[in-house]
Amino acid sequence: MNISIIGSGYVGLVTGVCLAHIGHNVICVDIDEEKIKKLRKALVPIYEPGLGELIKKYIKKKTLSFTTSIKEATKKTDVIFIAVGTPSKKNGDADLTYVENVARQIAESMTSYKLIIEKSTVPADTGNKIRRTVELNVNKKHRKGTKSQIEFDVASNPEFLREGSAVDDFMNPDRVVIGVESKKAEKILREIYKPLKPKMVVTDINSAEIIKHASNSFLATKISFANALSQVCNHVGADILKVVEGMGYDKRIGKSFLNAGIGYGGSCFPKDVDAFIRLSEKNGYDFALLKSVRDINKEQKQSFIKLIEEKLWIVKNKTIGVLGLAFKPNTDDMRSAPSIDIIQQLQKEGAKIKAFDPKASTTAKEVFKKITYAKDVYGAVKDCDCLLLLTEWDEFKDIDFEKLRRLMNQPIIFDGRNLYHDKNLEKMGFEYYGIGRGKV
Repeated sequence: MNISIIGSGYVGLVTGVCLAHIGHNVICVDIDEEKIKKLRKALVPIYEPGLGELIKKYIKKKTLSFTTSIKEATKKTDVIFIAVGTPSKKNGDADLTYVENVARQIAESMTSYKLIIEKSTVPADTGNKIRRTVELNVNKKHRKGTKSQIEFDVASNPEFLREGSAVDDFMNPDRVVIGVESKKAEKILREIYKPLKPKMVVTDINSAEIIKHASNSFLATKISFANALSQVCNHVGADILKVVEGMGYDKRIGKSFLNAGIGYGGSCFPKDVDAFIRLSEKNGYDFALLKSVRDINKEQKQSFIKLIEEKLWIVKNKTIGVLGLAFKPNTDDMRSAPSIDIIQQLQKEGAKIKAFDPKASTTAKEVFKKITYAKDVYGAVKDCDCLLLLTEWDEFKDIDFEKLRRLMNQPIIFDGRNLYHDKNLEKMGFEYYGIGRGKV
């Protein structure tokens, strides 16, 4: 099948490459000319395990190509995915400017049937607005009044890709959700995903749009519940790791997303929670639960900063080592990373920061000023007055703690992910603080 993907960010690029991998001819589109030039040379602008190899393979097979022209992609393909950004406005609403612009350009370029599919995360009723935009902007010679004479369908196909494992998530989906209004659209979408043999959830467009926001908001709620629970554990002398282990064996609850830490980040959870709160407000419902989820996430970072301030005593002029900057391991994505608020607050208090991240240092340089970037773990901790573990990269798990202690001015570790909970660091001479481990 001939498919185009408008928007070559995390979602669009992974989707396009994986669709080529399962047998389709794919054109990926982006307005960023430099990005497209790099992609044509198989140079990947993001870090995502396994993606680079697939891009090289399908460029060589000529089933994957890249362009800056929506018009070209529209004319050459019958199925068009919209995967552009939907950033948050100041009031929390999703900014759908890019979605509207793409829908308009598709309409202006249409000369035959198209299936236009939302892949971007959008609030309910966006499908109706896309349809209206297409009808109003279709080429005049193909329009009768305000209606398009060219047949087209709009559908919703939300993504459930986790950064760091996005290729595997696409190839082995828990489910594929499609929101459709016609049997023709449903048939096409089933055909697209047929090689994966997935569990298909078929519904209307509004429901499909809600499923995405509801899923991310629920996962954010689980994380914030674990984080709130960690605060209780600190005060009553309980261990959050044992508490969530005991909870997680309950099949109704499950173990995933119950890890206490310094809060969630990334491009999805913060934005989607805000957008779902706003959608609810505009439709007459005060989603107080999600407002609390958002507040807990902010408070968790502040609690971690407060712990550092209390135990370090004087922050000014202290050198603080940081392991991990990205919002999660296996990605270089710094969007809404907890490290941002934590490091910037410590800098305001006069701390000097030395940091190491296996993949995100280049991206982080666009965010932070006056940070020393180390080449490895030991460079980050040398002559530091304490160490912060902010991202749980696998390569941080097994390091030489004896060497670490010798390199540090003060052997104090603040473990924001409970990565070292079983290392007996106190017996090695460290002052060790995790999250929710029963010590205030």
